[in-house]
Amino acid sequence: MRTIKVLKAGLLIAAILSNGAAFAYSSEGETEEICKKPKFMNFSLPVYKAPEKTEVAPESELTFMISPWSDPKTLKLTAKNQNLPFTVETTSSFHRIKAKLPAAFNGSFVRINASVKAVLGCDDQMGWLVKVAQK
Repeated sequence: MRTIKVLKAGLLIAAILSNGAAFAYSSEGETEEICKKPKFMNFSLPVYKAPEKTEVAPESELTFMISPWSDPKTLKLTAKNQNLPFTVETTSSFHRIKAKLPAAFNGSFVRINASVKAVLGCDDQMGWLVKVAQK
């Protein structure tokens, strides 16, 4: 009787150890790349909000930063579905984007949209609503 109990306990321990080894297995050929989405930071113009109704000066310059793992060559910047010309200043910790609102937007609401891809391929987009004052 004692021998059967020891044998059952031994089989139980062997089963537990073999399951742990199966869970620890990982395929060497499979590598999963994790893509960090680009981040948008420090938009310089005041965003329009209902209670404050903040306006920006006509033909204002706008700046914002995107994360360093973003690819600035893939950046698309639009306002009212029109492409905005922009410049990029690159440092090791961010890319600074500068653009100017066209005179045609004076006295109107403008939705500024930015989209960019990360170096590893994923992408993100951001938008800001501003009210441009009448000249």
